[in-house]
Amino acid sequence: MTGYFKWIGAGLGLYLTRFSFFGAFFGFLIGTFIDNFSRAAKFMNERGEQGGQRFNSAQDIYGFYQRQSQRYDFPTMLLALSAAVMTADNRVVKSELEYVKTFLKQQFGPQFTTKHLKTLKAFIDQDQPLPLGEICNDIKMRTRQEVRVQLIHYLFGIAKADGNVSESEILVLKRIARMLGVPDMDFTSVKNMFHRDTESDYKILGIEKTATDQEVKKAYRKMAVRYHPDKVAQAGDEYQKGAKEKFQRIQEAYDNIKKERNMS
Repeated sequence: MTGYFKWIGAGLGLYLTRFSFFGAFFGFLIGTFIDNFSRAAKFMNERGEQGGQRFNSAQDIYGFYQRQSQRYDFPTMLLALSAAVMTADNRVVKSELEYVKTFLKQQFGPQFTTKHLKTLKAFIDQDQPLPLGEICNDIKMRTRQEVRVQLIHYLFGIAKADGNVSESEILVLKRIARMLGVPDMDFTSVKNMFHRDTESDYKILGIEKTATDQEVKKAYRKMAVRYHPDKVAQAGDEYQKGAKEKFQRIQEAYDNIKKERNMS
């Protein structure tokens, strides 16, 4: 109704003052003030949606997160965590942005719009630190552990998009995993799928290099069950794709160890 209050005010002023010109005039002025205030509020709201708003505190950012998550729900959770990883090394590269855009398009299809990207920009552009504790607690309450582990896999994909997972990104990812309630074993397993060293195959299976052949076989069976794609069967196609990739990495790690040890 923005734009009509001045006429409503003029009409009320005219009626309440028994058709006085001055009553109508003052009613018109009051209505104009309301119209202008409404336009300003609408403009500021749109700026917040479009990523142009600057927040004064972490609490302001979390309030924005809550408003957006009520509207877009799960995508906003992804966007908030994505922004935390993308800004971990104080630079946002195009390959990371493309990774996020591709994932969201595949995961949400037509529901993915430019508003999602504007929300991501709002999170990235802030000088204030993101309130990760509150955001992760909200996500933890809304999702199962299997989905949260898959979120860590997705976030490592962002970090790896530029070809290298930096130490600063690992620190942020570890902090997010801890606040999401992701077990250390799961975090270490996923981490070594993206950030490899000489013992990564063993770490993917959750064991040490000193493990016996029987312990290797037992660990493989345990991880194969733990990370089976059926665990996230109710999630979107892109999550199932990530789960299958993770399951395949476990198989590859086991095959590498068997080859290294000449196991049957």
